[in-house]
Amino acid sequence: MAVPETSKLLDKERYSRQLYVLDLPAMQKIQGAKVLLSGLQGLGAEVAKNLVLMGVGSLTLHDPHPTCWSDLAAQFFLSEQDLERSRAEASQELVAKLNRAVQVCIHTGDITEELLLDFQVVVLTTSKLEEQLKLGTLCHKLGVCFLVADTRGLVGQLFCDFGEDFTVQDPTEAEPLTAAIQHISQGSPGILTLKKEAHNFCDGDLVTFSGIKGMVELNGCDPRPIHVHGDRTLEIGDTANFSCYLSGGTVTEVKRPKTVSHKPLDVALLQPRVVAQSSQEARRARCLHQAFRALHQFQHLNGRLPRPWDPAISGKFMPLDQWLYFDALDCLPEDGEPHLKPEDCAPRHCRYDGQIAVFGAGFQEKLSRQHYLLVGAGAIGCELLKGFALVGLGAGASGGVTIADMDHIERSNLSRQFLFRTQDIGRPKAEVAAEAARHLNSDLQVTPLIYPLDPTTEHIYGNNFFSHVDGVAAALDSFQARRYVAARCTHYLKPLLEAGTHGTLGHASVFMPCVTETYRAPASAIASENATYPVCTLRYFPSTVEHTVQWARDEFEGLFRLSAETINRHQQAPTSLAEPDGLKVLTLLQEVLGVLRQRPQTWQDCVVWALGHWQLCFHDGIMQLLNRFPPDKVLEDGTLFWSGSKQCPQPLQFDASQDTHLLYVLAAANLYAQMHGLPGSRDQTALRELLKLLPLPVPQNLVPIFPNDLELARASAEFGPEQLKKLHKVLEVWSGSPPLEPLKFEKDNDSNFHVDFVAAAASLRAQNYGIPPANHAQSKRIVGQIIPAIVTTTAAVAGLVGLELYKVVNGPRPLSAFRHSHLHLAENRFSRWVPCAPAIQKCHHLTWTWTCWDRLKVPAGQPERTLKSLLAHLQERYGLRVKMLLHGKALLYSAGWSPEKQAQHLALRVTKLVQQVTSRMLEPGQRMLVLELSCEGEEEDTTFPPLHYEL
Repeated sequence: MAVPETSKLLDKERYSRQLYVLDLPAMQKIQGAKVLLSGLQGLGAEVAKNLVLMGVGSLTLHDPHPTCWSDLAAQFFLSEQDLERSRAEASQELVAKLNRAVQVCIHTGDITEELLLDFQVVVLTTSKLEEQLKLGTLCHKLGVCFLVADTRGLVGQLFCDFGEDFTVQDPTEAEPLTAAIQHISQGSPGILTLKKEAHNFCDGDLVTFSGIKGMVELNGCDPRPIHVHGDRTLEIGDTANFSCYLSGGTVTEVKRPKTVSHKPLDVALLQPRVVAQSSQEARRARCLHQAFRALHQFQHLNGRLPRPWDPAISGKFMPLDQWLYFDALDCLPEDGEPHLKPEDCAPRHCRYDGQIAVFGAGFQEKLSRQHYLLVGAGAIGCELLKGFALVGLGAGASGGVTIADMDHIERSNLSRQFLFRTQDIGRPKAEVAAEAARHLNSDLQVTPLIYPLDPTTEHIYGNNFFSHVDGVAAALDSFQARRYVAARCTHYLKPLLEAGTHGTLGHASVFMPCVTETYRAPASAIASENATYPVCTLRYFPSTVEHTVQWARDEFEGLFRLSAETINRHQQAPTSLAEPDGLKVLTLLQEVLGVLRQRPQTWQDCVVWALGHWQLCFHDGIMQLLNRFPPDKVLEDGTLFWSGSKQCPQPLQFDASQDTHLLYVLAAANLYAQMHGLPGSRDQTALRELLKLLPLPVPQNLVPIFPNDLELARASAEFGPEQLKKLHKVLEVWSGSPPLEPLKFEKDNDSNFHVDFVAAAASLRAQNYGIPPANHAQSKRIVGQIIPAIVTTTAAVAGLVGLELYKVVNGPRPLSAFRHSHLHLAENRFSRWVPCAPAIQKCHHLTWTWTCWDRLKVPAGQPERTLKSLLAHLQERYGLRVKMLLHGKALLYSAGWSPEKQAQHLALRVTKLVQQVTSRMLEPGQRMLVLELSCEGEEEDTTFPPLHYEL
């Protein structure tokens, strides 16, 4: 797509998550694109929202038709006050407010060939076939990207024509492959040996090279095809006449563009090429293709569309070539269930007329009485809340929606979280989202809560709270949080609707009590989310880019936050520093003082310190490590010490002409100045000149090396009076001075040098160890644990959740009605499937079975049971001989205890026993104790139902 150059500066903070998906060149093309959108009913409003949030250059709205009641069921830019106004005029102001950087205007006349010349993209929604064919032919001739999108109730259609020669620069979302080089031979072909065996390069991949010493002819060369020669070796073409390879370097994949050829609509309409995962899906797609043509023909002959629940229309679909079809007919009653009557779906002249036409007035009343908990008011949460407002969930007097989110709005939220505006930055998400939702539907009953949903707030989100909740929608960005919310839903037997995204990947899931399986977070995802690295690995033996970034992040914490807090604490209470971790504090403060002998007074002092710390980290510290463990050191078993995951480092020589070296000193000096309340500087030219005048610091040996936890513990234990004297001497440097300013790391402020420091430090650390370094954006993503995101994926998964909501509310429904969904927009893959039923568990000596949704209910009785009585009841009623009984982590009973200890516990009332063991009183009004048990004869994978002891 040819897009004019744009002179507008890209707001990288606003679009930060989107940039991780689309990259800068693609984002610049989007920023320069001019889009015409014709048709502004519900689907058109969704398209307009996504385009403006994404940041297109300009959006022209075209829809002269007057607003009617049925529009309000899905068109969230319109309200009752807009009835009879043209949809485009009524929508323009609110669309523009989403992103003031996008020019939003309206066109009131016909769409002519002359008008189309001003646009790169034209989108038609809810249009007649005659108009589609006319404009499709013109756009194909003019080279304008042309899209047609339409929805009819629970069925949708999408067509795209990007011309006969459309180039996709990046066919997949995956990052280019990269690997560190061990050696390159001279020859034809040259053989490249990788440092690690694991790689994903394939025959025919194109690669280029960087950072090689010796065979410099390869650095920045034109892409070369490779042949995978072995587990660690690649053939890279002729290197016979190149210089001899010395060390270092990185090989990086170069992605191949792909050309796509599209047919114009008039041809594609008659000759659809079906792309589907199965022949059954292909037949459904062809059926829907013809059904949409029949709808257009009906409209042409009768001047209207068929009325709701007309028995002549039905069909299902899947994607075709250039055509995408989607249906959610599974939301309708199952075969054999009574269908709605036309009078049930007749217009009521209300905002829900469009929805009533599909589901009937009785279902609309059910929706209004629901009370739902929405956990998370981020990107997906905003979309879900918009959907709740439009469908009228909780909009009745006895219904409502509670939003739980503890976060505050940041600028980076504005590119996806469309309920928020610039003036909302800094305010609680839950409160702003609630206000915005009420503007969408004034009848919606919304309650914001700014407390997290986690174990610390179970007194807020407890029995009383969940007793008034009909279901939960989770829009969370961590698996740990999802798992906790899912456990709460399982405990209280509440339906859970859950969705998540990662770039162009997305999923939506539904979990129904006693019908589907419960939520299970992927084990690999939980492991990666909770990943921690051994301290010794980060300090001395990094092998991945994540190690280098985490080391740099730890450097920031120690140098600019922890040290300031320690010094301030000592100034307030000097006698408090007989620290058990005194060695760690002494080492940290010696690094913070560095080559200086007194508190810094000027910008130059800060530069001197930063240069000294550069020398310590990337030269002196490496030399000290190599003195302790020389490159040729051999272990007792004959293997080299520096082998396997341990990569032998090389010291760097400071060079102010190298950008990364300069940027490190610039960032470190500014942060050091901020911490000491001194003015900083952004002038790189002046800094480079100053560095030329400064001598390199003398070698420092301030950092003791402890290659394992045992040595560190031994040295810490030996910290005595001499070291404590040194510690206080260092602290005296700041004695009597103003308090220091501890710096709290902020990932989304690109002007404060925080990410600059981490990115530069991580890159230099990677150079030390021959690890392919992360660039600034990658470092920011890793250290900030940023999830790449775009609004289109977010909107898609929220819509899929909304479909499952219909089924949950309209229940009871069988397992076959529900769907889990997964989509990958980058590769045009989309799948839906019926969830698994809950696994049936049994124990060989028991006559009854159970699932994860079941629980054992035992009343406390009057007078209350003793533990002995409870265990006897479990054996008599359920045949269970209890081996162990727990309340949370507190052990109430064990068959392995001594008879005396067993007797003491067995004689106590259950509530008194729980209070005694946990040292906590029961909450006022508490109606239940949840106990876990294991029993004799149970198998290894058996999980008995929880015991609900009813008070």
